[in-house]
Amino acid sequence: MDLLNTLVDKGLRRELPTREEALAVLATSDDELLDVVAAAGKVRRQWFGRRVKLNYLVNLKSGLCPEDCSYCSQRLGSKAEILKYTWLKPEEASQAAAAGVAGGAKRVCLVASGRGPTDRDVDRVGKTIAAIKEQNEGVEVCACLGLLSDGQAERLKDAGADAYNHNLNTSEATYGQITKTHTYADRVDTVQKAHAAGLSACSGLIAGMGESDEDLVDVVYSLRGLDPDSVPVNFLIPFEGTPLAKEWNLTPQRALRILAMVRFVCPDVEVRLAGGREVHLRSMQPLALHLVNSIFLGDYLTSEGQAGQADLDMIADAGFEVEGAGTSTLPAHRSDLAAQAEAAAAPAGGCGSHGGGAPVCGSAEPAGAAEAAGCGSACGGCSGHAEAAPVRAQADAGGVRSDLVSVRRRGAGTDIAPNA
Repeated sequence: MDLLNTLVDKGLRRELPTREEALAVLATSDDELLDVVAAAGKVRRQWFGRRVKLNYLVNLKSGLCPEDCSYCSQRLGSKAEILKYTWLKPEEASQAAAAGVAGGAKRVCLVASGRGPTDRDVDRVGKTIAAIKEQNEGVEVCACLGLLSDGQAERLKDAGADAYNHNLNTSEATYGQITKTHTYADRVDTVQKAHAAGLSACSGLIAGMGESDEDLVDVVYSLRGLDPDSVPVNFLIPFEGTPLAKEWNLTPQRALRILAMVRFVCPDVEVRLAGGREVHLRSMQPLALHLVNSIFLGDYLTSEGQAGQADLDMIADAGFEVEGAGTSTLPAHRSDLAAQAEAAAAPAGGCGSHGGGAPVCGSAEPAGAAEAAGCGSACGGCSGHAEAAPVRAQADAGGVRSDLVSVRRRGAGTDIAPNA
């Protein structure tokens, strides 16, 4: 296909595709799927080889959130029967993190429900970061605590945090349909605060809430404009007891096309396959490794993933290798510029390639149209919802699928060993 040849060439040059090209990827047929995966795989291998970075989630504080995000099992008014507990002690969080590191995780993601941290919460998380790094030499720590106030990103950086996650989740045009208690602009502001403090910015999306192809392209182009180092792609986990419990709009084939589109738009960025991969990709998960270079190991915030050993076996069987602690995840042109930006305590420049020679966003959204929102890859199913035409080939639309959604009952906040 001329489209795929063009996208591969652009990806190898770190050049932004046109919106029409991105939309065309989502519109390809199932007959063309393997061609799409192979093309995006060439771009993935150019910048990340056959390495897979493992990340591990620790839910520091679960449930009882005052925000009303429709996709989230921890939301205000949620009837999902998830674990609910207040802040883990630093030693408890460190013990939970150690299980993931022992399983091969290179990064530990510390997540807490809520609108955003108080200054006391930031101090608490700082002590947790110190405890984790003391016990696990070389581990990266990413915090995901919601909306940040002035100065909090700098304090997290000083406490040893390496990164901050706050997802955009969905397009700016449809954001108000999924959340009323904060705005899209609030999310963008938090990502920009993290950038400015020298933290590696992590910001992504949630697919599968009934959004249109245009919505998906909008949010990915906005993310490219924000220039995060990592982009987690979540697929909605429709928890029973949440407003989107009956939103089953994804097939494995559509999920793969979405991942391919993200890779073409963000060729040299850590694209992470996050919450919902087991639910929606199912037996086709190994194909996704040709598109993404990062996954979560084991369980998510409130839902259970497949066994950690099964993740490791899948990576090996597909011909990939777990990325070691001594290996830089990002290509040199991004990691070098990120280090320079950190030294200057200023945001890194440049839209998707850290300013490294690629066009600045081309026809992407204007600056400020890219905003990141909480929970990152956290809830294991955060996403945006749009008044859109239904996605073709809907899977069991209109019904709750409790057989595919398993609520987490082990690990952090319990006395049962974690899955890692």
